[in-house]
Formats: sequence, structure tokens, C-alpha cells
Amino acid sequence: MATTATADPNLNKEYHTEGGLNGAHTSSQDHANGTNGIGAQRRYDYGGNPLAHMNTGESARFPAFGGEFQPGLYKPTTGRKFANPAPLGLSAFALTTFVLSLINIGVRGVHEPNIVVALAFGYGGLVQLLAGMWEMAVGNTFGATALSSYGGFWLSVAIVLTPGGFEIVNAYETSGEGVNAFNNAFGYFLAGWFIFTTILLICTLRSTVAFFMLFFTLDLAFLMLAIGRLTADAAGAPNVPCTKAGGYFGIFAAFLAWYNALAGIADDSNSFFVIPVAHFPWSVKGRERRLEKSERATV
Repeated sequence: MATTATADPNLNKEYHTEGGLNGAHTSSQDHANGTNGIGAQRRYDYGGNPLAHMNTGESARFPAFGGEFQPGLYKPTTGRKFANPAPLGLSAFALTTFVLSLINIGVRGVHEPNIVVALAFGYGGLVQLLAGMWEMAVGNTFGATALSSYGGFWLSVAIVLTPGGFEIVNAYETSGEGVNAFNNAFGYFLAGWFIFTTILLICTLRSTVAFFMLFFTLDLAFLMLAIGRLTADAAGAPNVPCTKAGGYFGIFAAFLAWYNALAGIADDSNSFFVIPVAHFPWSVKGRERRLEKSERATV
């Protein structure tokens, strides 16, 4: 689904009731209070969260939303035959990142990442890759690219860390290229993922704060971990402060991924409240709100 720089005028039907702002008529349904919008005054502003409303119009487009892994405008989901795959991919990414980050920090003295191999193969790798393929099926280019790529990342990490399996680490240790041969190579690997994440980060600059912060903290995590490997000491030990910093940023990224996943799961069928989203003031939704305020001020 291609995104556009300007919002569809019918988008207003999702957020204004009859007799409300601009006098716009709507046939949308408010999920949070269970009443339809016809002739009723909407009492709460849900921050542009599309899960707070059900579209019944012909061409309304929703604003950026992390729960759908969409950084730009996208079509309504009411007629879609597929479930939203984004929360599954986000959850798979979050849990695997959470566990590895705790190990990078060294919580309770645990430093060996062997347990991550199982998660990286089964959940963060396979399940996230499948979620990315389903994002392709529903037409979300950004979600398909991001989730599939990070699924591949975790599968790659699992291959590298598999004890005695692929013997990648041992191959570097016996290569005669020095004690930091693997650290340097793994640092290049992480630096490449830092560059890729930066590209995705740029695409979130016009979306929501939660969506942007997910990729911002992940980007910093990759950067710190790459520096930690590339600045290992003469004994072959990675730079501890940088590795721990990468672990802390990874923890933040994991919780932000869970937050966006929750936003994509929660609706009126399973939650008493809608997860708030914060649109940047320069985003499409942010500009609409400024226009609404200026119109109200002139009335």
C-alpha cells in the first residue's frame, strides 16, 4: 500500500461526529464507548489510534500506526481477510531482543548467550520471518521489509552462536588473524544492521513517537554493540561499557516493540482502553490537528 503525503479528505470521517468539528458527518463506530457516531458528540480524543474507530466509509485512510507497523497513511482494515501480522512479528522481536539484552548487560552474572539460540531460531527468527511474509500479503511494504529482515537477523545470529554447530567462531580463532578476528567480523555484521536500521528509522520520522522510538533505540543498540566488538581489548574481550550500553538500549527497544504490539492487539473486544499513540506535529495527523485548532480559533 503506497503512502501519500496528504491525507484523504474522507479521513475526517474517522474522527469527527455530526455537528462536531467542521460540521462533518460520520458513520464511524467508536470502539471505546460502544456507541455509533451518528448524532453523538465524541467525548475523548484517542490520539489518532485507528483501533478506536471502525471505518464504514468508502476511502478513508488511517494515519501512521505502530500497531499495524505502518509509518504512513494506509487503507482501512475492516474489509481485510487477513489478521494483522504486525503484533506477532513485534512480539517475536521483543522477546528475543529482551533476553539477549539481559545477557549483554550481564544480569545475575549470565554472559553466555546459548539460550538465545533457541529463541533466535524458533521465535525471533522463524516466527518473525513468517510475520514479515504475511505483511507482504496484506500489502505493507515497510512491515514486510522490517520484520522479514529482522527475522533473518535472528536466524543469522543463531547460526553464529550455535555451540559446536557451524563452528564460525572457532574458524576465526584458528585462522591466525589475531584474537580479535571474530570480534572485528561480528562488528562489521552489526554495523551493517545499524545502517539498515537507520534507513528504516528515516521512514518513521513522520509517524508516531512510539514507532520512531522503537527504531531509534534499536539503532543505538546496534551501534553500541558494533563499537563494543570493534574496540575489543588485546585479550579478545569486547568493550564492556559499550556492550552494556547496547544491552540497555536493547531493553528499551524490546519494551517499545511490546508496546506497539499491544497497540495492535488491543481493541474493544479485549481491552477496556485504547493504547494511546502520539503523532509528531509535522506528521499528516499533526498538521490536521493544527488546522483544526486554527479553524476553531477563527470561529
